[in-house]
Amino acid sequence: MAATYTGSDQFRGARIHLCDLAGLEVRDCEASGLKIVDCYGSDVYLGGDFERVVVNDVDVTAYVRAELDRQHPTRVLARDAASPEDFRAAWEAVEALWEATLDRAQRLPEATLHEQVDGEWSLVETQRHLLFASDAWLGNAVLEEEAPYHPLGFPAGGMPSEESAKLGLTLEATPTLEEVLAPRLARMATMRRVVGGLTETELDRVCGRKPAEPYPDQEYVVRRCLKVVLKEEAEHHRYAVRDLAVLEAGA
Repeated sequence: MAATYTGSDQFRGARIHLCDLAGLEVRDCEASGLKIVDCYGSDVYLGGDFERVVVNDVDVTAYVRAELDRQHPTRVLARDAASPEDFRAAWEAVEALWEATLDRAQRLPEATLHEQVDGEWSLVETQRHLLFASDAWLGNAVLEEEAPYHPLGFPAGGMPSEESAKLGLTLEATPTLEEVLAPRLARMATMRRVVGGLTETELDRVCGRKPAEPYPDQEYVVRRCLKVVLKEEAEHHRYAVRDLAVLEAGA
């Protein structure tokens, strides 16, 4: 079984030389300044949020961003939303995307919807994560609900299990897609209501809470919180349709 390293800084600033790194997976890590030099191999995959990426002395940052925007235009709406009208248009696009994608997904056997493609979240896990994201950034931070977190929510991999438990999350649950969609669609309706009544004043309001206890103690503005929800929806839809195509082919 491959070794696993979690929460360690032993590789910070390290130099790995003449080692066999075939199959190495680096996930949910800070990678600023990472350099891979004079290495060789095939099927090298890089995914994440990088400010600048250079491949063989060619800066490909702008190209990758432009190509992703071309393939997934809702990314642009989510990223560039500024006015209340922009937020409404972006959310309308997000809802339309998920309506079509979930219709595709529900044609597959339930078991297939729990399958992971290349170790990524299953479609059900993705819906659980988006439920948590909107619970945290909308329900808790923006709306300050008394009980914002649904037990089926699924946080990002970096949140410690004990912190998830404090929020009342049941990470070990194995709900059906239908069971997850009940609270998920309800939360999406809440987002629709919120953006429907947005004003410039509300967008610039400072929230009285942070999204969840493990998050940094800093200022959270409504504009930022709603944009996080939009970006999470757009990016995870991109991942979902990528993996859904694989599942459909297998089915």
